Amino acid sequence: MNEEIRVREVHLIGADGANLGTIPIADALAKAQEASLDLVEISPNAVPPIVKLLDYGKYKYQEQKKAAEARKKQKVVEVKEIKLRPMIDDHDYDVKMRSMRRFFEEGDKVKVTLRFRGREMAHQELGTQLLNRVKEDTAKIAKIEMDARFEGRQVVMVLAPR
Repeated sequence: MNEEIRVREVHLIGADGANLGTIPIADALAKAQEASLDLVEISPNAVPPIVKLLDYGKYKYQEQKKAAEARKKQKVVEVKEIKLRPMIDDHDYDVKMRSMRRFFEEGDKVKVTLRFRGREMAHQELGTQLLNRVKEDTAKIAKIEMDARFEGRQVVMVLAPR
């Protein structure tokens, strides 16, 4: 910006976007001072470097506004957790499935945690059957991001919306 540009010649673009051609840096700085604007390096790697006459404070403000608008529009994907037990009743299962569907419609991922307690560890096939049932029931609305895997006394599976 302004005096920080250390080259002999620059390719100048006016404040209105008009191409003013290749001129010595001293002339470009004089034009910037005359128009009470800043000389900002747009493309420093070009030969000669491309500079533009603009109000740097206004330019930075507009960039900040654009970044804030982009942040406002983006959706943060949350990971919701559904906890199950191997001997879950049908009605309880249906309630959990309704919650899962709602999470997928909102665009969130779902972490299904199946916890074994006590003697349930001896019947891990019941847990596998339950997780297969969850996969089948959510196949149309979700895809498996992380398949079921054991972590101590629990099995964890992550589903993401389609």
